[in-house]
Amino acid sequence: MPESPEVDALAGFLRAQLPGRIIREVALEEFRALKTRDRPLTELSGRAVTGVRRFGKHIALDTSGGGDEVSLLISFGRAGWARWYPDGRADDLPEAPTIVRVHFGDGAQLALTDAGDWLSLGVSVTADAESDPHVAKLGPDPMTDAFTRETLDGIVAGRRKQLKALLQEQESLAGIGNAYSDEILHVARLAPGVHASALTATERGRLFEAITRTLGEAFEARRDVPIAEQKAAKVAAMRVHGRTGQACPECGGLVEDVPGSKGAAQWCPACQGGSAQA
Repeated sequence: MPESPEVDALAGFLRAQLPGRIIREVALEEFRALKTRDRPLTELSGRAVTGVRRFGKHIALDTSGGGDEVSLLISFGRAGWARWYPDGRADDLPEAPTIVRVHFGDGAQLALTDAGDWLSLGVSVTADAESDPHVAKLGPDPMTDAFTRETLDGIVAGRRKQLKALLQEQESLAGIGNAYSDEILHVARLAPGVHASALTATERGRLFEAITRTLGEAFEARRDVPIAEQKAAKVAAMRVHGRTGQACPECGGLVEDVPGSKGAAQWCPACQGGSAQA
């Protein structure tokens, strides 16, 4: 799953490539990906890209032309990503089918893919990306000034929700998914199944520091990685996520699957203490 560090790196790459390019056509390979049936992708044809913005795990390609502004909002979902072909020649990969193709007037192509077992990538045509339902519902982004210790205290206060699930709840915090929630909880030395409402002030402080530190380091590390190598770079940087059976890099204990996760989430019982389940 692409999470905010990888999506931010992709947005940075696209900011260097797209502004000024004219969209010739946006071709839909899978009709279910279009979330705004009342606003067809043909609205974008002939328009110039003016900017690229990130909202959590979403990217908006802003365009102008004809006196108004229209954005293509890309929601990457569980397994969406993008490939860039400056000469327009696309090499379709069977493990990541192309769902949407953005063709530019100079022949370049941006291919949006989805490698999941079920389609989760979506695109929307909107006059106001910030008001789009996918964006409007998002909680604060931990990499902005809007996220403070007081903000986190308000998010966890009274919540009878397990920490791992809360970290992935986009309405509470934007941009964190399965992998970074494992990493954050490992750094914070907190078990994934602890209820948010049970945290002490000291533990809330550790969680805040772990969120900002883990994501801050990831944003910096992914910034100059080519977009085709983002997934591999993310996997290589994980401390516990995806490391079942390996030694914890902090204490040397055994990294285990979180019970009930079917191998999709990991933790270090020695470091994080207690039980993975509340």
